[in-house]
Amino acid sequence: MFPKWQENRGNYFKKNRYSMIMIKSIAKLILALSISTLPVVTPAQQKPVRIGIAGLSHDHIHGLLGRKEKGDIVIVGIAEPDSGLVERLAKRYGFDKKIVYSSIDEMLRSTKPEAVMAYNDIFGHLEVVEKCVPKGIHVMVEKPLAVSVAHADKMAKLAKKNNIQILTNYETTWYGSNTEAYKVVNEEEQIGEILKIEFHTGHQGPVEIGCSKEFLAWLTDPVLNGAGALNDFGCYGANLSTWLMKGETPVSVTAVTHTNKPQVYPNVDDEASIIVQYPYNQVIIQASWNWPYNRKEMKIYGQSGYVFCRDTENMTVFKSKEKKATDKAAPALNEDRNDAFSYFARVVRGDINPQPYDLSALPNNEVVVKILEMAKKSAENGKTIVWKEYFK
Repeated sequence: MFPKWQENRGNYFKKNRYSMIMIKSIAKLILALSISTLPVVTPAQQKPVRIGIAGLSHDHIHGLLGRKEKGDIVIVGIAEPDSGLVERLAKRYGFDKKIVYSSIDEMLRSTKPEAVMAYNDIFGHLEVVEKCVPKGIHVMVEKPLAVSVAHADKMAKLAKKNNIQILTNYETTWYGSNTEAYKVVNEEEQIGEILKIEFHTGHQGPVEIGCSKEFLAWLTDPVLNGAGALNDFGCYGANLSTWLMKGETPVSVTAVTHTNKPQVYPNVDDEASIIVQYPYNQVIIQASWNWPYNRKEMKIYGQSGYVFCRDTENMTVFKSKEKKATDKAAPALNEDRNDAFSYFARVVRGDINPQPYDLSALPNNEVVVKILEMAKKSAENGKTIVWKEYFK
């Protein structure tokens, strides 16, 4: 027999078991409601990514310094030895000159950024990677990735060894029209297999459109930029076509370059036409500093239609079965993929994992550098360069 107190306890719980069940149910409901009403932490609400800047001489820096505050990144340090350039940009954008350092090493040591964005000359991209990546710091450079395959190979080895992202930023990555074109061609398969892609990229010329003296100093230098219009605007077509064709590498590259304005650009080409031949299709890239207007246009021809991207959003889609062309405005990109800085912050935080041949991804841009180098060799030698022979 149980002691009296235990019997009473047992009787109490027997009599009140339904009340206890009700109490537990209410408790569970309260807990569920509490969890459901907790604030959801989005990437933009996370602690801002601490960004360092390597160089200020690339005029695309205005896009970063003049960016509206979104709370996803914070600039903690700038490496730039040109005091005059620093003074001019600090006055324009209001950043504190106390965060500016004369070298990358000093900036990294003093500010300890999580990621670095490079706005220096293309030759200098390798140095940025060599100083940042072994320290576990992610890097995004402005297009193109590197001046040569040798530089790109060193970067790729460092990225793999240290498990760090090295991304490349192109203006055209954030065009809604290009993303919509990929959807039409590869996801919805509305125009059949790709037969030919044409790119018209460039503008009137960097001098003509008023680029800064600091930018021109290296953009028109064959070592610091790697070439002229060929590198500056040939990279767009190589990048987009590698993406559209899911990383396929070409059979050969043939190119012709010329300097139409030697009095303005005595050391580099200002005109480049590149034919990138694949097993079953062809890409033609016309990169120029001689267009009468700014152009970043893409035409994709398939077996049963075409897609023409005129600019960031305006495009035309023709499907032969419908026997008509339709003009449309591409939808806006998602917030996490509508500019380089939001994208980079989310990659650093692990919210986005770039796929190998995404537009910003390292494998894509290794292919881009190879195409550009083959194009330069072809233009120099007057011969078609075969991929398998060049990269034995």
